[in-house]
Amino acid sequence: MSGRTLPTAVRRGLTLWRRSIQARVVLSTVLLSALVLIGVGWFLLQQTRDGLLDHRVTAVVAEANEETRSARLALEGALGTDLDASTQRTELVNPIIERGAVRGFSVALMKPGPEQSGGTSIFSPGLDLSSIPDSLREHFVDHTTTARTFTQINAGGAHPESVPGVVVGSTIRLPADGSVYTLYYLFPLDEEQETLNLVTRSLATAAGVLLVLVAGLTWLVTRQVVTPVRMAREVAERLAAGQLQERLRVRGEDDLARLATSFNQMASNLQRQIRQLEELSRVQRRFVSDVSHELRTPLTTVRMASDVIHDAKQGLDPVTARAAELLQTELDRFETLLTDLLEISRFDAGAAVLDPEDVNLVDVVHRVVESSRLLADQRGSTLIVRAPDEPCLAEADVRRIERIVRNLVGNAIDHAESGDVLIIVAHDDQAASVAVRDYGVGLAPGESAMVFNRFWRADPARARSTGGTGLGLSIALEDAHLHGGWLQAWGRPGEGSQFRLTLSRHLGQPLRHSPIPLVPTDAEEKV
Repeated sequence: MSGRTLPTAVRRGLTLWRRSIQARVVLSTVLLSALVLIGVGWFLLQQTRDGLLDHRVTAVVAEANEETRSARLALEGALGTDLDASTQRTELVNPIIERGAVRGFSVALMKPGPEQSGGTSIFSPGLDLSSIPDSLREHFVDHTTTARTFTQINAGGAHPESVPGVVVGSTIRLPADGSVYTLYYLFPLDEEQETLNLVTRSLATAAGVLLVLVAGLTWLVTRQVVTPVRMAREVAERLAAGQLQERLRVRGEDDLARLATSFNQMASNLQRQIRQLEELSRVQRRFVSDVSHELRTPLTTVRMASDVIHDAKQGLDPVTARAAELLQTELDRFETLLTDLLEISRFDAGAAVLDPEDVNLVDVVHRVVESSRLLADQRGSTLIVRAPDEPCLAEADVRRIERIVRNLVGNAIDHAESGDVLIIVAHDDQAASVAVRDYGVGLAPGESAMVFNRFWRADPARARSTGGTGLGLSIALEDAHLHGGWLQAWGRPGEGSQFRLTLSRHLGQPLRHSPIPLVPTDAEEKV
């Protein structure tokens, strides 16, 4: 369960980090504050620790020196006695051990250097002599001055314990045998350790509370800045969605208020300009529609007169007969242009409708290829169809689909440079697709998005073999969108181009993929 929950939590955290300025500011502030508090806390603890130790060491060294001075005075008073060395050691150390038990320190009397066998050492009950570091013992082999060091005081017995402490050593000479011994005083630092622990806990608690306060204050402060930004984002999204009347609420006279005022002014200017463009576009569409309809009547009259002249061209002189042929050709092109303009005006007005039925794309491709074969032969191109044997069905308007394929094939013949034109048909359970591939001049980078613009031509100096109007691909794109399909282009200079039409098998179903790759496989192999 945790293996599944952790990635989800991490993803949510990363998403919050990416999308929320407030979260980033709060978290960054808390992390930086935590680093500062850790540094300050460490410094304070070091200062506290050094102060406690210095004070304690000064006190224990003074007490140890006082005990050593008292012991030396006692030994000087025993010079005339006949006590043996063992008794003298015992009488010297036992009073110190008793005072240490009351004052809270331990005592050990040992010869300098490593501990010797023979039982010469006398020490406080329960004291483990390993608490005295070997380095301190070695020190008194060659030196007689008082020395100290920190250590761990180990208590012997069934339940050994270890506490931090400081050990102070001083040398004395016994009159009984003239030997030099070392008195070790071991003072525990458990009270200082408890004080340091208390200070540490207090600092940690204070730091935690301070971090919570910093996080809360940072959240409140950033909220005052982020909230207007979020409101501006929401209003901008509604403006982008077409709700041009949306505005920001202006409060106060600060920078954010002036930003809101400027934003509202910008939105008002955009609204005014968009409405002007919409009105201009509406007038333009109305003009194109009206002109296209008004030209129908005179075009019909001119067509009738041209047909009469064309039918009688056999009795005309060669120049007049040639003029009659040119008039007939240009009238055909003009009539096609007028038809395309009327179709575009219907798309612009939203009046284009579908007449859907089950269409076999394989049959559509074969019909278009047969009607285009003469033009391909004239240009020296060969039309090649690569289609499955079974029907490739899609719910569509057959007239519009055939027009799309005819435009794509004609465009490929125009740009194939006398090369082959390959038409591919494929389908799967969700989509059906037709791709037209040529190996001609290709498309430069960025032209695959511009090729569907109205009247756009990659090279204006190129002649149109099909007598097109420059609206074919634009109409094809609108037809594809009317079906909820895709019409996409790919091209590379010198390697040709490929146009791909993708339709859903059933109208209304969203498209998620195409059975034919947009980039041809032969182009991928060259890369």
